[in-house]
Amino acid sequence: MKKINPSLSIGPATMVAAAFIGPGTVITASLAGAQYGYALLWALLFAILASIILQEMAARLGVVTGAGLGENIRQFLRHPLLRWPALGLVIGAIVIGNAAYEGGNLAGASLGLKLLTDTELAAGTTSLWPMVVAALAAALLWSGNYRLIERVLIVLVALMSLAFLLTFILTRPDLSALFRGLLTPSVPSGAALTVIALIGTTVVPYNLFLHSSSASKKWHSADDLPAARRDIFFSIPVGGLISIAIVSTSAAAFFSHQLSIASAGDMAQALQPLFGKSAVYCMGIGLFAAGISSALTAPLASAYALSGVLGKPADLNALQFRTIWLSIIVIGALLATQDIRPIRLIWFAQIANGLLLPIVTLFLLWAMNTHALGEHRNNWWQNLLGLVVLMIAVALGGRSLASAFGWL
Repeated sequence: MKKINPSLSIGPATMVAAAFIGPGTVITASLAGAQYGYALLWALLFAILASIILQEMAARLGVVTGAGLGENIRQFLRHPLLRWPALGLVIGAIVIGNAAYEGGNLAGASLGLKLLTDTELAAGTTSLWPMVVAALAAALLWSGNYRLIERVLIVLVALMSLAFLLTFILTRPDLSALFRGLLTPSVPSGAALTVIALIGTTVVPYNLFLHSSSASKKWHSADDLPAARRDIFFSIPVGGLISIAIVSTSAAAFFSHQLSIASAGDMAQALQPLFGKSAVYCMGIGLFAAGISSALTAPLASAYALSGVLGKPADLNALQFRTIWLSIIVIGALLATQDIRPIRLIWFAQIANGLLLPIVTLFLLWAMNTHALGEHRNNWWQNLLGLVVLMIAVALGGRSLASAFGWL
């Protein structure tokens, strides 16, 4: 794989932000705003802070050790009785989570293409569009050109981000209600899974693998840690603000008028005050851009993670690396072409990632306390913050499972 030019102003954290601003963010945040108004914004604020905490650890691990999280897990777990169960758990988590997430990415991009081509939305997922999007993602990754992939991601995500930030400004949401939602935690009746989904759309487990591997290639010395942290403290909050803007836009457009969202066509109506008759096309471009960008990052992160834990080279042009990301795209395409409503598929992907978060966080915290990091190991307050994130993630995951089995 080509080395990332350290002089570039765009850092790995920007790719992380681009990864979680996907169709899952658009749909999950829109549903949260339409159903509960501003009440769940605190969950996004927590998710942004949790993401900063965990991504800083991932970047520090990559910069100091020169290897990604997957490589570090393999290196640290030397005893067979620990290595194989742990590696199996990581592989299973990444494959299951990213396959579901990729299905949601392809389905979301397909919704965008349906809006742009006036395809009937109520008929369910048409098999053609997910295959088209999957082929586009596979062709770009197959090029093996990291810089091209990075530039395409930035352009695609910028299209969607601009649309929602402008809509946020012009729809004039209730700022007092917005700040109350941010600073006053509450879980309205029936909102437990929505909280999990909001966290899952921001603190995405595979981003820890993507960030650590990318940081290890962009920066090569502990002296570069301040630059890595500046990248994080800028990029992650910007991505979080976009998510907050989407929730607030949906709250202003739907919740305040007691309207519900049943399709991407309904969400497109939220842009009518700004774009008039072109709202459907703007939403189509936004959903497609969000979907194809995340459809690139999910399989790429899977390849980094699995190559690391299996001890294979993380090279974009290596056959085994290509086999991993291509498998994720194929599985995602198969999921997206089934007779499942796209919004439900994306919703499931976000919940799956929220449930997998505690597993990956536990491995990261363990890696951050090994002797390989030397003086850059976690101190007591970094461990405390990480444990708080871990405990909250476990509690939220447990509550979602209890709700799913009817225990609550």
